[in-house]
Amino acid sequence: MAGVFVTGTGTDVGKTFVTAALVRHLRSAGKTVDAFKPVVSGFDPTNIANGDPGVLLSALGRDVTNDELDRIAPWRFAAPLSPDLAAKAESRSIDFAALMVPLDRTHTVLDWMSALRIPVLLVAGSYLGTISHTLTALHVLAQRNLDIAGVVVSESTAPGASCDDTVATIARFAVPIEVIGVPRLQPGAPPPPDVLSRIERLL
Repeated sequence: MAGVFVTGTGTDVGKTFVTAALVRHLRSAGKTVDAFKPVVSGFDPTNIANGDPGVLLSALGRDVTNDELDRIAPWRFAAPLSPDLAAKAESRSIDFAALMVPLDRTHTVLDWMSALRIPVLLVAGSYLGTISHTLTALHVLAQRNLDIAGVVVSESTAPGASCDDTVATIARFAVPIEVIGVPRLQPGAPPPPDVLSRIERLL
């Protein structure tokens, strides 16, 4: 089974947006695809459709049911905190061994990636400071001998350099890793097909 681990340089940089767009792109090409986000913090049960699990289920063409939510996102927490703190707030814990899910008291997402040993797609924003964050993340992934499929820069609404300039700068320091930019889009609009095709080729 082929797989890719989509991670990011921080929160709200476009991980779910990029993943959902890629899922739709692959499905439209007749490919079988699935997605999982086992740990979700900041989960609002009154607005499931707009939360990460709902967005991914929509991209997969699946109904938002309790069974589907439990399958795609078994650990859901209300507090918008790191998963270990969100779990603690509900007197719960995350069992790393159950699905190799990270962020209990002794494991991080990096440990999870190391355990799965599948290619990593790094999503970053174009906000001020993203170049440092992205290059640092790439260095840490390389130190763990992880296979870095590529970097996707999803244009941020926060101030920073242009998406094109950000992509060019990261690419200059990240050789031979390919860096692809995704422009800011109107809500609900998918990335251009040629961009999605380039991301697919990375995988």
